[in-house]
Amino acid sequence: MWVGSVLLLVLVAAFWLWTPDKTLASLQARYLAAPGDLVEVDGTRVHLRDSGPKGAPAVIMIHGFGGSLHSWEPWAQALSVDHRVIRFDLPGSGLSAPDPSGNYGDARSMQLLIALMDRQGVARASIVGHSIGGRIAWTFAATHPERVDKLVLVAPDGFASPGFEYGRAPEVPMTVELMRYALPKPLLRMSLEPAYANPSFLSDALTTRYHDLMLAPGSRDALIARMRQTTLVDPVPLLRRIQAPTLLVWGEADAMIPVANSADYLKAIAHAKLVSLPGVGHLPQEEAAEKSLPAVRDFLK
Repeated sequence: MWVGSVLLLVLVAAFWLWTPDKTLASLQARYLAAPGDLVEVDGTRVHLRDSGPKGAPAVIMIHGFGGSLHSWEPWAQALSVDHRVIRFDLPGSGLSAPDPSGNYGDARSMQLLIALMDRQGVARASIVGHSIGGRIAWTFAATHPERVDKLVLVAPDGFASPGFEYGRAPEVPMTVELMRYALPKPLLRMSLEPAYANPSFLSDALTTRYHDLMLAPGSRDALIARMRQTTLVDPVPLLRRIQAPTLLVWGEADAMIPVANSADYLKAIAHAKLVSLPGVGHLPQEEAAEKSLPAVRDFLK
């Protein structure tokens, strides 16, 4: 009898945890502003939004791991008044398709960013990046200075931390591997909560958006592949090559990448300054848009 009961509990748990992909059509109906926002960039279908005056100074925004271009909504709306704001979903994130090449390394990100700028007719732009998008942004500024006007790094990734050593790909935990099959919304919410200093900001609508877009076809495989292919290098030699004026934006209550890391960037980048935000977590562009935006707007003028 007890064997049957245990088996029943296992089956019920598996049924509750199993999380299939959502259809691309249903996600596009909810999160795609216009069909023309899906474009081909270097062989990959990319979701982007290009707003503001086309002749204005360009700003390109790059989201973090598991995020999407929607994370920048408050900043993008405000900056689009006098800037051309281009934000996009990294391959395998949001509504962008997984990269057919299967390559999610930083070198591939540099290649895609150049191709995206060329496609949109942008010779130079200010680059704004959050978390791993920050690492992509500062790497691009270091290796392609001729394409970068200014640099805004929002809690950027790049220095070694527990589990992420220089020159060695991280081991992907089994719990992360299992998200291919099991990603119920309550569990995702638990993983998102530490990113916000104010837990009440993580509304059901915001959780639903993150959850929906992580269930796009191929997205979970792409996120795991991106994690597996992340091999950090000592960032200091690259950071010292950055010529663009640089603004660091960091929440003082960031539990994901501590604000103390900003000292390493300020030391390595010649023209960098820091805006730290008390009581704000890892996503100031979401959690504290009104508080964080003025410094960014003034810096980009």
